[in-house]
Amino acid sequence: MKKNFIPFIISSLVLSFCLFAGVTPALAEANDAIAKIDSGRTAWMLVSSALVLLMIPGLALFYAGMVRQKNMLNTILMSLIAMSVVGVEWILVGYNMVFGKSIGGIFGWSEGGFALQNIPWDTTTNGIPTLVNVMFFGKFAIITPALISGAIVERMKFSAYVLFILLWSVLIYNPLAHMVWGPGGWLLEKGVLDFAGGTVVHISSGFSALFLAWLFLKKRVGYPEDQMRPGSLFQTLLGAGLLWVGWFGFNAGSAIATSADFMLRAGLAFTNTQIAAAAAGFVWITIEYALHKKPTSVGLASGMVAGLVGITPGAGHVSPMAALAIGSLAALVCFTAVVAKRRLGYDDSLDVFGVHGMGGLFGALATGLFASVGTPHIGLFSGGDVQQFLLQLLGAGVGIGFSVAGTILIAFIVDKTIGLRVSAKQETLGLDLTQHGETSLTRV
Repeated sequence: MKKNFIPFIISSLVLSFCLFAGVTPALAEANDAIAKIDSGRTAWMLVSSALVLLMIPGLALFYAGMVRQKNMLNTILMSLIAMSVVGVEWILVGYNMVFGKSIGGIFGWSEGGFALQNIPWDTTTNGIPTLVNVMFFGKFAIITPALISGAIVERMKFSAYVLFILLWSVLIYNPLAHMVWGPGGWLLEKGVLDFAGGTVVHISSGFSALFLAWLFLKKRVGYPEDQMRPGSLFQTLLGAGLLWVGWFGFNAGSAIATSADFMLRAGLAFTNTQIAAAAAGFVWITIEYALHKKPTSVGLASGMVAGLVGITPGAGHVSPMAALAIGSLAALVCFTAVVAKRRLGYDDSLDVFGVHGMGGLFGALATGLFASVGTPHIGLFSGGDVQQFLLQLLGAGVGIGFSVAGTILIAFIVDKTIGLRVSAKQETLGLDLTQHGETSLTRV
């Protein structure tokens, strides 16, 4: 019987040691953190983080369906690899560079911030666990370089792409995100608005994609003379639908992360996201019908995404009626940009610049015209003046200049070291086989 007391004695000694070693204060701190947590806000941020991550496979399907079948696996991998590469980069240095102590308003860095070492698991930020905040913004960091891949698919080395997005994330995305969203960020302090990533995500990726494709990778073999039939438009439509669903986390989640009146702002952003996407999809296929009498599946998918991109910077700052106008006009702007591609002679494989670059630019500027909620200045079309529009113009200009200059530098370095483009023979055989030793082609 006495032996039965041995485990009890050992447990008591361990507990006593823990109490004297300071476990109790740690538990007390955890209890304090729990007391500060807004459960509803935290739940929505967890859901929003998952929704934004869902956009990555959605993007992979959206892009892969529009390329030739011999390149579909490679295209999907270019989206999914960002989940690993940028996912690790974000934890090691990315979050600290964006949200750490500001250095000149250009990028952040806090002591001990490498690999989140300065963020205990039980700390909170704005009523949610700080680590949830880290995860939410990490998904934005992942999808942004993945967007670039749509412009350069079917001809870029996979190894070069991986190196490019790693360098681009550290040198371009992180500083730009700090300038716009980080505490003490230069553009944030100026009053530039970017509710969920018009400048940080879409302008940066769209304009970077244009210059990477135009200056470095050039045209695909046979473009534009050869017909390059999409491998599976079913996948493209499914991907567009997943992007639409995920975008509710993208925009409405940003309200929880950044706004004091978060519940009201989340509802506004959620509503505006739905309105703009619906309007843009309808306007795009209406234009196609008016011009060609044949509305297309690619047109509907592109229109929906154009509306989502256009409303992103102002989702929580404009009225539903303004969202209807922004979505409709975004479709017109992006449709025009896509049509102009062939006349201008560059090969942006999947119209990343036309939809994301021009859509993000239009949305950023339109926010300055229609802004009416939670802004330094009321937009011109909402009864205010041109001040917010000029600030938006500044933010867009900085986003374009910074991302283009950085992209040119990074692409030059990667090209001179390991090379950017596959050989003509590899491109003809297909990147699935030559880059990965796999194929999605049906064998009979």
